[in-house]
Amino acid sequence: MIGRRGWVGLGSVAAVLLLWFGLTTATGFVSPGRFPSPADFWLSLNQISTRGYAGGGLAAHALQSVKLVAMGFVVAIATGVPLGLWMGWDRRAEAAINPIFLIIRPIPPLAWIPLAILWLGLGDGAKIMVIWFAAFVPSVINSFAGVRNIDRPIIEAAQMLGTPRWRMVTEVIAPAAAPMIFTGLRLSLQASWTTLVAAELVGALAGIGFVLNMAQQDIYPGMILVGMVTVGVLGWATTYALGRVERRALAWNVAGRD
Repeated sequence: MIGRRGWVGLGSVAAVLLLWFGLTTATGFVSPGRFPSPADFWLSLNQISTRGYAGGGLAAHALQSVKLVAMGFVVAIATGVPLGLWMGWDRRAEAAINPIFLIIRPIPPLAWIPLAILWLGLGDGAKIMVIWFAAFVPSVINSFAGVRNIDRPIIEAAQMLGTPRWRMVTEVIAPAAAPMIFTGLRLSLQASWTTLVAAELVGALAGIGFVLNMAQQDIYPGMILVGMVTVGVLGWATTYALGRVERRALAWNVAGRD
């Protein structure tokens, strides 16, 4: 059953759709050359879904983009989360690594594109590297903050009980820092999707970013909007899936908030 918040959300979407129709179709206030009408959007969506565009159908392009985001995201959390936990737990590791991280952190992910091409060529590896860097930074920062925000008495109690170092990390540090870690994962996933389009401009032959690039060259506003909406829907779907994982993994924390 749809709750109150659900109805409010549906009302907001309906209002935007009505405004879109009114400005483009009903009044012609916005010309089709500047922003597509709902009919233009539907025709473009039908074309890419049935006949294809930019060398493939919508499903094939979406699958390629999801694959790149998933691989970059997984590599980022596999490297960023342990690094953040290590820096947060070990002061010596922080002293050695943090200065380098602080230099690398402000570099925009897109600035890595030339090196990615030089090192990995024009294949998927270069795109995954760019997405990895975009997702890597938030995962490190939030994992580090999660460890540093743990109440000191919890760690001291575990140390008094003689908890071995490995069990301290896996059974005390990581669970206590988990809410902040998942916050970092959400930010990392969002960063992966926002970087995807630029990453797929690097010698891509498929993907939503490639569709957007081709539509821009063809001056095809309807297809541009289809690509943008597709990225938005895929980003929402993956974020929702991650949220479900978080609710299962942190049921104790969710129950406490509720």
